[in-house]
Amino acid sequence: MPAVPAAVHRSPNHDARRPNFVILHHTTNDTVERALGTLTRQGSQVSSHYLISRDGKLLYLVDERRRAWHAGESYWAGQRDLNSASIGIELDNNGREPFPEPLIQTLLALLADLQARYKLPPTAFLGHADVAPARKQDPSALFPWRRLAQHGFGVWCDPPYPAVPPGLDDALLLQTFGYSVWNLDAAIAAFKRRFAPSDSSPVMTEKDRSMLYCLVLRAQESAAQ
Repeated sequence: MPAVPAAVHRSPNHDARRPNFVILHHTTNDTVERALGTLTRQGSQVSSHYLISRDGKLLYLVDERRRAWHAGESYWAGQRDLNSASIGIELDNNGREPFPEPLIQTLLALLADLQARYKLPPTAFLGHADVAPARKQDPSALFPWRRLAQHGFGVWCDPPYPAVPPGLDDALLLQTFGYSVWNLDAAIAAFKRRFAPSDSSPVMTEKDRSMLYCLVLRAQESAAQ
């Protein structure tokens, strides 16, 4: 209700906001209890819709129809303020450890449910570093993005990769895929952390460029379906 006086004439012509993205994070904490305390503490200015513990327990923190505070200043494929258009999932992980199987199993089940209910394409599943590459690195390079893509949560390409047409430089390829390129080095680092985690070099190789071009084509195919 507005703060000024208003006559109430409720209209039936509305529905709940439908999220367009799911954004994955790791908590950076060593225990789920500490992460839960931060995510639920008054005044912490941070929250997510879900938290998944290392042993696979699913915690529901914010109504999916509400705007949780998890992405911060963000951008993806022309969309700014991802908090207003996404569901945030925090994973109980300190960023230096593998993601245990019970956690991944619960995550896959949750993503399947969200995808079915909101009719999300594979390209809707992102990491915090994808949407805020200059500020964030989560989920870490140990996160199994390829496995998620095999279940339809993200796109992936394995070699052989197609040749990149002339005229497509690194910035254009990354921007076409979805990244903000105002800080090109950060965008490259975020891309390689997700799709080439064994290579921490800050330079895009021809292999990286070919893989990225393949991913752009996969994303476009997904959007056309």
